[in-house]
Amino acid sequence: MSLSFDLQSHSTCSDGELGPREVVAAAADAGVELFALTDHDTIEGIDEALAAAVDSELRLVPAIELSIVDEAASDIHVLGYGIDHHNVALLDALDRFRADRAGRADRMIDGMRAAGFTLDTAAIQRRRAADLPIGRPHLAEAILGHGANGARLADERIVTVSDLIRGYLIEGRPGFAGRTAPSATEAIDVIHAAGGVAVWAHPFWDVADPEAVIDTMDRYHALGLDGIEVFYVTHDEPQTRLLHDAAAQRGLLRTGSSDFHGPGHPLFARLRAFELHGLLPDLGPLDA
Repeated sequence: MSLSFDLQSHSTCSDGELGPREVVAAAADAGVELFALTDHDTIEGIDEALAAAVDSELRLVPAIELSIVDEAASDIHVLGYGIDHHNVALLDALDRFRADRAGRADRMIDGMRAAGFTLDTAAIQRRRAADLPIGRPHLAEAILGHGANGARLADERIVTVSDLIRGYLIEGRPGFAGRTAPSATEAIDVIHAAGGVAVWAHPFWDVADPEAVIDTMDRYHALGLDGIEVFYVTHDEPQTRLLHDAAAQRGLLRTGSSDFHGPGHPLFARLRAFELHGLLPDLGPLDA
């Protein structure tokens, strides 16, 4: 495939560094031809991104990334592509999902305070007022930004947001709290009702064991999943080939992304940063 695509990215509407317009501009500058802004649990930036795409040669797919509750892992994501982002049922569902996400954020704040940290919550409160999702990077920034935590963070060699998340905000750590909704079925159904296709994002980021990945793929496929994010910035070649072959055998779409979060991100800082390893994507209706 000669088309240059990158089908997952994030703006300040969720946990990215740049505004939607700036994300689109960065993608266009990187030579991306088919692009998706996939902010977590919100469609807030899509209209701005679509307007920005008009002024470039880039084609933007309206999209979203939903965090689901599942037995396979504590934090699994499903991408919805080609959605009608003004669909009333979708908007109602997102209100419910964001309320659950907000409750999770409150539980994690309580957990971090119980662990002895002080949080600067001003930025979190501004996001609440703007009805924007609050994720673990925002909680980490609230801790890193408060001077009262400085000596302790230095002693524990916690410098970056990623350090803080790994140390305190993943499953099994003191500040972690899980979500209660949506399920995989709910997420897939909501995406389909909004006219979109549902794709499991970065499988090996969430589930380490190859056999478990395939089992989870089959379970989601039975629920109506349309595709797999085969090509991903942290997938190595064996993982990519396993996903590609399994998806092809099941007739699932095979997408890919750099998961761009902004130029300052320690891992997701460069667009088009994933490898195809000589394999063929299948973007189906996204490339129509």
